[in-house]
Amino acid sequence: MDIKIISVGKIKEKFYKAAIDEYLKRMQGYNKIEIIEVADEQAPENLSEKEIEQVKAKEGERILGKIEDSDYVVSLEIEGKQMDSIKFADFIENEMQEGFGRNLVFVIGGSNGLSKEVSQRSNYKLSFSKMTFPHQLMRVVLVEQIYRGFRIINGHPYHK
Repeated sequence: MDIKIISVGKIKEKFYKAAIDEYLKRMQGYNKIEIIEVADEQAPENLSEKEIEQVKAKEGERILGKIEDSDYVVSLEIEGKQMDSIKFADFIENEMQEGFGRNLVFVIGGSNGLSKEVSQRSNYKLSFSKMTFPHQLMRVVLVEQIYRGFRIINGHPYHK
C-alpha cells in the first residue's frame, strides 16, 4: 500500500521542510510516503463567502485530479472524527490489511479549507483538533503521526 499526502501549496519555511524531511527519512524502514503539492489560489484576505468557495473549488479540482478512483481518501477537516495515536495506528494497519492494492491518500486543504467536492469524495474525515492550524504545520503533524503509527504497528517504542 502506498501512502500519499496531497496538500495545497508549497512549503517555503525551512523549519517545516526540515521536520518533514526528518520524518520521511525515519519512515524509510516502514513505508514510503509520497507528498504531492497542488498549487494554491492567490487570494486576498478580505474575500466574500462566494469568492472563498470559488478559491476552494479551484484548489479542489487540482486535488481531485491527483486522486485515483481506487484510492481510500482521508481528508483532514476540523469537523472530522478525532482519534488518539493508537487508534490512528489501528486505522492505518486495518487499511493496509483490508485495502490491498489501493493507496491510502491523506488530503490537506489550503488556508480556506477544502471544497465540498473533495469532502464528498473523502472516505473518512479526520480531525486532529477543533483548533485551526496552518496547513503547512498540519503536514508536519500528519507525517509525524503516520511515522508514530508505524512505530506502534511494529511494536517499537514511541513517546506516549
